[in-house]
Amino acid sequence: MPTPEERFARLVGEAQRDSRLPSLTAAVFRDGEVAWSQAIGLADVEVGTEASVDTQYAVASITKTFTAISVMQLRDEGKLDLDDPLERHLPDVPHGSLSLGRMLAHASGLQREPPGEVWETLVFPEAEELLAALPEAEQVLPGATAWHYSNLAYALLGQVVARIVGRPFRDHVEERLLRPLGLGRTTWGFEAPHARPYFVEPYSDAVQREPELDLGGKGGESGLCSTVGDLARWGSFLCDPDESVMAPATVEQMHEVRIMAEPDWTLGWGLGIELWRRGDRIFSGHTGGFPGFISMLVYSRRERIGAVVLTNSGRWPKATDSGLRLLEAALEELAPAPDPWVPEGAPPAEIVPLLGRWWSEGREFVLGWRGGRLEARIATAPAERAPSVFEAEGEGRFRTISGDERGELLRVVRGDDGEVVRLYWATYPFTRAPEIFGARPSSD
Repeated sequence: MPTPEERFARLVGEAQRDSRLPSLTAAVFRDGEVAWSQAIGLADVEVGTEASVDTQYAVASITKTFTAISVMQLRDEGKLDLDDPLERHLPDVPHGSLSLGRMLAHASGLQREPPGEVWETLVFPEAEELLAALPEAEQVLPGATAWHYSNLAYALLGQVVARIVGRPFRDHVEERLLRPLGLGRTTWGFEAPHARPYFVEPYSDAVQREPELDLGGKGGESGLCSTVGDLARWGSFLCDPDESVMAPATVEQMHEVRIMAEPDWTLGWGLGIELWRRGDRIFSGHTGGFPGFISMLVYSRRERIGAVVLTNSGRWPKATDSGLRLLEAALEELAPAPDPWVPEGAPPAEIVPLLGRWWSEGREFVLGWRGGRLEARIATAPAERAPSVFEAEGEGRFRTISGDERGELLRVVRGDDGEVVRLYWATYPFTRAPEIFGARPSSD
């Protein structure tokens, strides 16, 4: 049997060989630590410099995850709201009615790129030029009609952050994210050692150097360079955030699906986060593509295990599949043993009458007390499905704080003798035995 390291190395080696990548650097991480990493091939073909795990690559749109976190930090500080129109923070701009939340989820309908032929001229507008050209941009779809990827939307989100904090977006990201999380090899533009970008010729094994671009005002949508080690640390933060940087509940919100990108539901989008469905599992992260560079960060938040792949080729059709396969292998090899069951103290006396089986709408539910909180599960749900969790809100009242019916009220009804006779959750009646609708008109 191959070791985990041998399995990872084989997957990465086959991907580098079969896709003819000048170099491929990859890592697997778990619980904030790099569990395995490897670099294959040449970071600089002309000079013959081999890639290393400390080689920096342009990570392109993975930058958007930093933008999204920056926006959500400001939301948590009360400086913006996701329902805010763009014009609230960038006054008098065209398309000012677009909401920040839709822009984060690529659901605004704004055209993909800034006006002009930037991918032909390779001249990217500075911030002032971007805003000046905005009247020429189109909203190609009505908002929330469909997923439509927009670099322009993220460039504008970067401008929103800069306007609110009163300093350049790049400086803000460095101060609020890169330095606090120790991402010392994640920079705006390259710092040595770094890979050179290449185009691999389709009908020979020769390569051509792609231009190394002056990114101008790019920032909200792209512009960061990084290493597998730093991206592993960033992915670990997105799995299990440092509360001094971002509240865990906010990061959880960012990973909730907002819109589907593929009709077969294999790719969706949260708030700045890509969501891939592989079988019964949902993986999170982001991809990036830039002339001469392709990147992917992907992770499973439940296990806090992830993978990073970086290459200096602008063409890698199987990049996403390779990243997902590496993560799936890591989950099989590195998933921690289940935590042992440990007895807890008895539930409070007022909770005991609520526990057990209840029925509503012909479905059976089980209320339990776990980890010091009341929870509810559908009796037939798989064990891995998270329950609904409640928090007390006065006598006989509980608010659903996670899971199904989040935000809804659970109300306890007692008879004249004080016994619990009925529950109402999201206004639906729950009884100890199954009943048809209207079997007992409410007089509570």
